[in-house]
Order: sequence, then structure tokens, then C-alpha cells
Amino acid sequence: MGKESRARVLKDNQAMAVARNIRVSPRKLNLLAQQIRGKKVDRALNELTFSQKRIAGAVKKALQSAIANAENNHDLDVDDLIVKEASVGKNLVMKRFHPRARGNSGGIEKFFSQITIVVEERREEKTAEAAAPAKKKTSGKKPAAKKPAAKAKKEAA
Repeated sequence: MGKESRARVLKDNQAMAVARNIRVSPRKLNLLAQQIRGKKVDRALNELTFSQKRIAGAVKKALQSAIANAENNHDLDVDDLIVKEASVGKNLVMKRFHPRARGNSGGIEKFFSQITIVVEERREEKTAEAAAPAKKKTSGKKPAAKKPAAKAKKEAA
């Protein structure tokens, strides 16, 4: 008897992973998400591996989880995967205080965020590119207008 399983939200050629409670502000996490959106997964993994950002390891772990979900749960080819979507959202906020002068206090907010990564299998058709003939480029200039015969005779004389 249990709960019925939810209907699948994504298409058949997509897989998803969510990393929650990442200890970084959403603004900073979105900078990393922008770097990987629309790229092939191997290139996105390379960028995250060599990124100078502290939180790049957590984003890389989420991307690897999405790749593993695509391969194991949905039988997608890893070589054809691209990062279709990398969305960042807010999560909880820890509130702390810092004592200030004359008995006052200053508030400190420590933000947490979450990232949702959707990968999609997109096959590149190499046969279509090879079959299309390459068009010859023109310089875009009009051909020089021919001079009337009467002017040509005057200039020749």
C-alpha cells in the first residue's frame, strides 16, 4: 500500500540531480552555474575541476550525480550529454549576531543555497553537416558598371 509514485517531470532524454544546503550565497553559486550552462558535461567537469571558487567541488559532485543518474537510471549515453539547465535557489538562512559598541549588536546572515542540474542527451548529426555543400562566399561588392561605348571611345582618343 504506499504512496503512488509521482509522474516523471523531465523528458525521456533528460536526468536531474539536486544538491541542497550548500553553504554559499545564491549569488556566488550562480556564477559557477553560469559557467557550465549549455556545455558538454566533460567540458563542464573540467571547468569545475580547475575553478578557483571554493564551492566548485560541491557543484562538481552534483553534476557527477546527474551524469550517474542519466547513465544508470535512464540508460543515456554519457558522451552525448550536455548541461541543459543549472538553476540556483535559496535555502535556509542562519542568523547570528555580532556585538557592537554601546551595547548594540549587528546582524549577520549566513546564506545557504541549492543547485538543480538537468543534463540532456543530444546527439550531433555529423552526416547532415558533411552532406551540405559549402557555399562560396562573395565579397559583397557589386560588379563594376561598364562604361558606355561612347565614353570609352572618347577616353581612348
